[in-house]
Amino acid sequence: MNKSTNNRNLLKVYCDLFGHNYEVSKKITSHVKEYTCKCCKKELTTNSNGNLIELTPKYREINNLLEDFYNRRMMRLKNKSLVSSIY
Repeated sequence: MNKSTNNRNLLKVYCDLFGHNYEVSKKITSHVKEYTCKCCKKELTTNSNGNLIELTPKYREINNLLEDFYNRRMMRLKNKSLVSSIY
């Protein structure tokens, strides 16, 4: 077993014993975020009910699309407010 695999296993054991140490890795919208464990690098996201679930490729794609729609909407609202403030 090489050294990196051994370190990864130790960090996984640490998380199994003491729990994960999650931090926000990406903010999709004000309600949807992606989280990553600092130790074992496990990734989670919030689902439609607000519960944390594992970040699978399906949820990663959903989050990317949601982020794109959200950013477009925010830009559209920002431009609309700028135009209305001119008049």
